[in-house]
Amino acid sequence: MREIQFREAVCEAMSEEMRRDSSIYLMGEEVAEYNGAYKASKGMLDEFGEKRVIDTPISELGFAGIGVGSAMNGLRPIIEFMTFNFSLVAIDQIISNAAKMRQMSGGQFPVPIVFRGPTASAGQLGATHSQAFESWYANCPGLKVVVPSNPYDAKGLLKSAIRDNDPVIFMESEQMYGDKGEVPEGEYLIPMGVAEVKRKGTDVTIVSFGKIIKEAYKAADELAEQGIEAEVIDLRTVRPIDYDTIIESVKRTNRLVVLEESWPLGSIATEIAFKIQKDAFDFLDAPIKRVTCLDTPMAYAPTLVEAFLPNKDKLIEAVKEVTYSK
Repeated sequence: MREIQFREAVCEAMSEEMRRDSSIYLMGEEVAEYNGAYKASKGMLDEFGEKRVIDTPISELGFAGIGVGSAMNGLRPIIEFMTFNFSLVAIDQIISNAAKMRQMSGGQFPVPIVFRGPTASAGQLGATHSQAFESWYANCPGLKVVVPSNPYDAKGLLKSAIRDNDPVIFMESEQMYGDKGEVPEGEYLIPMGVAEVKRKGTDVTIVSFGKIIKEAYKAADELAEQGIEAEVIDLRTVRPIDYDTIIESVKRTNRLVVLEESWPLGSIATEIAFKIQKDAFDFLDAPIKRVTCLDTPMAYAPTLVEAFLPNKDKLIEAVKEVTYSK
């Protein structure tokens, strides 16, 4: 099977869907003439033209609002934010209009729109460009929130998101756009809300999503050398969350560690910990552990960036605590 980059998988998903459905268009900063800030829309302007691949000013509130209005009137926009840090300027359109319009209109106005772009840290970008917003948007009824971790999932999930009749937040990473992975040439879709067991294990369940799951794979390999077999689950979607897959895994391993690149308060990890202790308490042989970012804005200095972010070593320490291997 061929290997392509994450950015190419995203581009293929959008292009295939735009060929299939003329009501779909892409709009955002630098998506057209520049081929995308991270080259995720390379070649799309040449193929689809300036009426369907539309460059915007730096005005997220404005073009997000245009997207919502056009979705209410029968189009299916893909709105790209250069980073979800900039989506805060447009959050009123996303939360107050896109997420609520179907309910407020009594079902008269579905809003089939995808908001996509990178989230979380990407190196030394400072406090205002390094925030993870998955749990923010997942808190809002009416939205679906997808956070793929590899090119295969990115393409299949983005195609499903574009076809969905409700608003979808599709969160990527600047540090994943160059990642390569196997992606079939034929069409395929991955349903939202279905997690995947990426690695089988018997001693502890590790749940994660997005680019930080790479640290879970590293930790699982190192733990295996020490006789601890970790099962790794990629959520892929954080609204809805596939609790059943996690519970079935915990029934086998009896331990759970959740790895997330986000602040601890109100995190996806917090929600999962609550749900598992509520519905699978009798299967737990140790308290659930969370491995998250530190509860502070991210700094710029490399040493402080390293201290702030969750990583393989912090995850291994948490696994050893729940397996009583320290």
